[in-house]
Amino acid sequence: MSTELVQTIAEIRHRLESIRSSHQIIGLVPTMGALHAGHESLIQQARKEADCLVVSIFVNPLQFGPKEDYTRYPRMPEADLDFCRRLDVDLIFAPEVEEMYPTPSLTSVEVARMTDHLCGPFRPGHFSGVATVVAKLFHIIQPQRAYFGEKDAQQLRVIERMVSDLNLAVTVVAVPTVRESDGLAVSSRNQYLSPEERRSAPILYRALQAAQQAIAEGVLDCGEARKRALAVLEQDQSVKVEYLEIVDPEEMQPVEQITGPVRVAGAIRIGAIRLIDNLLIAP
Repeated sequence: MSTELVQTIAEIRHRLESIRSSHQIIGLVPTMGALHAGHESLIQQARKEADCLVVSIFVNPLQFGPKEDYTRYPRMPEADLDFCRRLDVDLIFAPEVEEMYPTPSLTSVEVARMTDHLCGPFRPGHFSGVATVVAKLFHIIQPQRAYFGEKDAQQLRVIERMVSDLNLAVTVVAVPTVRESDGLAVSSRNQYLSPEERRSAPILYRALQAAQQAIAEGVLDCGEARKRALAVLEQDQSVKVEYLEIVDPEEMQPVEQITGPVRVAGAIRIGAIRLIDNLLIAP
C-alpha cells in the first residue's frame, strides 16, 4: 500500500472501513507536521505494531494561546509527504481547519488538576485544545494504538488520563524522547534558533541532569535538587527560565520530598523561542 494523502473526514473513514472490518490493527501518530527525528521515532515504533499506519498532520488552532502565533507555526506539506513515504506510512490525514471545525466549536475536553502546573499556567487553554483535537482524531480514525512522545510528558499524561476517564478504546503508547548529540530534545521549534541560541539550548538538558545527579547522590529534598538545576541555568544570561519543577509522574503535582519516581520538567526561553524538556528519575 503506497502512502495516500486524505483531506476529508468522510474519505479517511471510508479508507479505514475495510481495514477495521478485517480486524487489522490501526496505528495513529498525531502530529502538527514539520516532521523531524522525534516523529520518525514515533512512526517507526507504530510501523512495527500496526497493520495500517495513519499519520495525521493538522496545525490545531485550539491549542494556541492568545500570545502564540498560530500563523507562524512551520508548515511544509511537501517535505512531510516525502518524510511519510520514506517511512512507509499508509495514510496521511491532513484536513483543513474548516474540515475539522466547520462551525465554531462549542464542545471541548478539559482534563483538570494535571494541567494546573508546569506548562498549564503559561499556556492557558493549550491542553484543552490538545485534548479536544486528539479526542476528535480518535473518534474519526478509531485507532487501536496511538503514539506520543515523552518529550511532551504533561501532554502525554493528559491524553492518557482522558483515554482512561472517558473509556476510549485506544492504547496510548509512550515513545522515549529523541535527542541531538549534545542532549537537546528534538523539536520543530529548534529550527528557529540562531546559531548562537542553538549553542545555548542544551543547557536545559544539563540542568535536568544536574537534578538527576543530585537525586542519584541521595538528595531527597526537591528544593535542593531544583536549586542545583537552576544553578546550571543561571550560567547563561541569555536564558530566561519559565519554570523548573519536580512533580509526581502520574498527576503532575509538585512534590517536596522524593519518595518514589519523579519527573523533573523545565521550560526556558532563548530569545523568542520556548523550549521544554523533562526527565523521569527514580531515586
